[in-house]
Amino acid sequence: METPTYPPTYLAAELRLPTNWLDYTLLAIYFVVVLGIGFAARRSVKTSLDFFLSGRSLPAWVTGLAFISANLAATEILGMAANSAQYGAYTVHWYWIGAIPAMVFLGLVMMPFYYGSKVRSVPEFLLLRFDRAAHLLSSILFAFAAILIAGVNLYALAIVVEALLGWPQWVAIVVAGFFVLAYITLGGLSSAIYNEVLQFFVILAALIPITVLALKKVGGWDGLSDTLTKAHGDDFVTAWGGTGIGDANPLGANWLTIVLGLGFVLSFGYWTTNFAEVQRALSAKNLSAAQRTPLIAAFPKIFIVFLVMIPGLAAAALVPGFGTEESGYQYNDAIPFLMEGLLPNGVLGVAVTGLLAAFMAGMAANVSSFNTVFTTDIWQKYVVKDREDTYYVRFGRLITAIGVMASIGTAFLASSFSNIMSYLQTLFSFFNVPMFVVFIIGMFWKRASMKSGFWGLLAGTTAAMVNYFVLYKQDVISIPTDQGANFVSAIAGFVAGAVVMVAVSLFTAPKTTHELQGLVYGTRSPGMSEPPAVGDDAWYRKPALLGWGAVILAAVCYIPFSF
Repeated sequence: METPTYPPTYLAAELRLPTNWLDYTLLAIYFVVVLGIGFAARRSVKTSLDFFLSGRSLPAWVTGLAFISANLAATEILGMAANSAQYGAYTVHWYWIGAIPAMVFLGLVMMPFYYGSKVRSVPEFLLLRFDRAAHLLSSILFAFAAILIAGVNLYALAIVVEALLGWPQWVAIVVAGFFVLAYITLGGLSSAIYNEVLQFFVILAALIPITVLALKKVGGWDGLSDTLTKAHGDDFVTAWGGTGIGDANPLGANWLTIVLGLGFVLSFGYWTTNFAEVQRALSAKNLSAAQRTPLIAAFPKIFIVFLVMIPGLAAAALVPGFGTEESGYQYNDAIPFLMEGLLPNGVLGVAVTGLLAAFMAGMAANVSSFNTVFTTDIWQKYVVKDREDTYYVRFGRLITAIGVMASIGTAFLASSFSNIMSYLQTLFSFFNVPMFVVFIIGMFWKRASMKSGFWGLLAGTTAAMVNYFVLYKQDVISIPTDQGANFVSAIAGFVAGAVVMVAVSLFTAPKTTHELQGLVYGTRSPGMSEPPAVGDDAWYRKPALLGWGAVILAAVCYIPFSF
């Protein structure tokens, strides 16, 4: 079992950036623009639909960029660079197997159910398809997971700012939390989304110079691969090397657990049920735009892997034993280490701003989805019902503040992982995978009964946690790495949830055919005609070509890493 070599509660102490007035000026301009967008978006917030779903009025290019930006957070920047420094080129699996197919599936198959049913959140769909028990349990689990994941972003932001700029950690937490709280409270989801569009370009402006300069520093791709091969073996710079069943490799997973655990269960579980992402598509102006949202996001997702993988590989090449106690660095230090050594002032300010933008985008995505689920799925349906619309807008702003405070409280739970990607994947296996199995069976099997949703969700979550905390952590079964354990936990959660759903469905009553209209594959919403052959609502044409084009392009990208 993989264990950290020392308590990873901070970045390396010697990481300090030579920032000057120019870098701080760029930071200040960015924060002013962020708040300005919040104030501008406030004028459009008149109803709860405006606050929680931007009035379902945004174009596809805006929601598509916001969709990918919401994912460009601690997961993507520090986490994937850390993953690359620790596991090598296997990181491509999290993109070309672990993201693109699921994003296409969300756009082509699941968005018609989400958008067509007019739900305001992912858990609300379970209320329509199953019953109140499944809805309440999924709402509670999602709200809890959203706060934990928001805390990861806040924690990562705080330790980076403390280490790189010299700010005390509590100052970094308070400042970042204040800005996220301010622009979401002011403008609701619209503010978060428009800021995420801005943050997407700021993040790219930060990552591209780091990647180019890091690659130049190590002598190009040939120099990088030669150095890493000598230090870590041939498999470190390939995608599939050493992944035969029974073979040893840096990732500690074979091709079967990669394909099933990451490529299917974890990937589809995250991208199709994580409301922090789906909420962006639900804010689109029509079904066509909603479906194109994840498809548009899939194309930059294909290439972003290089901007986070190459810096991680370069850090591992430049510092022997990077990530070990002897090296003085954690895996999470890969990006900050390169920023310190490679970037001049001005560019350094852009990079720091991009890093902060990434963490704020991730935190904002989870906080905005948390306030929607808690307000519409828990408070409005089970606590304070049938109040005027303005009441729920006010409560949404209040719960946003509470969510930010709770995120501060959960931020330090991430400190037990030297690779925060491992922590996030653990959370996804607990919360997203069981929800996915309930969705996928409910959408494709009419016989799935009302009670099966609750018991399937409970069984899947329990099985994933038992596998991780009992079987893996207590050494009952031998799994080489945390990531390998996450893949197995995801598979266990999926299988347990599916088996329990089928078993419960055989002994309990399903909903009627009329009740399932528009909620199960092959049925239409009451009164809906056949999809038109032409026009804006002909969603099954161009989006399909766009989506499958992304899958084919991602498959082609695998060729250089397959040998």
